[in-house]
Amino acid sequence: MSTLIHSHATAADQLSAELSRLKAGERLKLLHERYGKRLVASTSFGLQAAVMLQLIAENAPEIPVIFIDTGYHFPETYRYAAELEKSLGIDLRVYQPTHSAARIEALWGKLWEQGREGADQYGILTKIEPMDRALKDLNADVWISGVRRSQSSSRIERPFAEQQKKTLKVYPILDWADAQVSVYMNQNHLPPHPLAEQGYVTMGDWHSTRPAVDGLSAEDTRFNGEKYECGLHLDSGNADFQI
Repeated sequence: MSTLIHSHATAADQLSAELSRLKAGERLKLLHERYGKRLVASTSFGLQAAVMLQLIAENAPEIPVIFIDTGYHFPETYRYAAELEKSLGIDLRVYQPTHSAARIEALWGKLWEQGREGADQYGILTKIEPMDRALKDLNADVWISGVRRSQSSSRIERPFAEQQKKTLKVYPILDWADAQVSVYMNQNHLPPHPLAEQGYVTMGDWHSTRPAVDGLSAEDTRFNGEKYECGLHLDSGNADFQI
């Protein structure tokens, strides 16, 4: 067992080093050529999601893009998703929790108001389980995400590729600064998320995301500052890693 884990880590480290020498579009092309149908991407249709989706559309449009519909996204997020899907022509696959929003609240109440334990359970029900199911349905074990180091302090040390249990996670725009994202969006005429102009600096579900006012950091705008990651993008050494 230890030999298998070591080989996985070594493969991820080697891929990370290889990707670090390439540009974002080249990274996507390499991943698609190497992993083919084992490869999927995910999007939350957040504030800067259009960048990763545009890069996929240009360099590897065959990659399926998974959107986890928690049932609690802002109305603006759903409309933004429809706009980008239509304009970019991505292969969007929508997955939802096995429990509806109404059923979750009837059985467990408003989990996001029940401290760290409730928020963690909410993440498992509405995000981690649907993503796990999507990966199994699509027979995918290589997962592309638009995570960037500059988004939060918890992502600063992240490598370009890491093993997450059975899944290899890869981050093609990991090293992009906020300014680079803005320039790319302007050059490619990509529409911003509608809530960006209202002071939101990160985007999640309506009940656990708020604008960055009064000096709040990005981490403070999610789950009342108690946590930033929902469980999908924790580092591979974290015991809460699910997939």
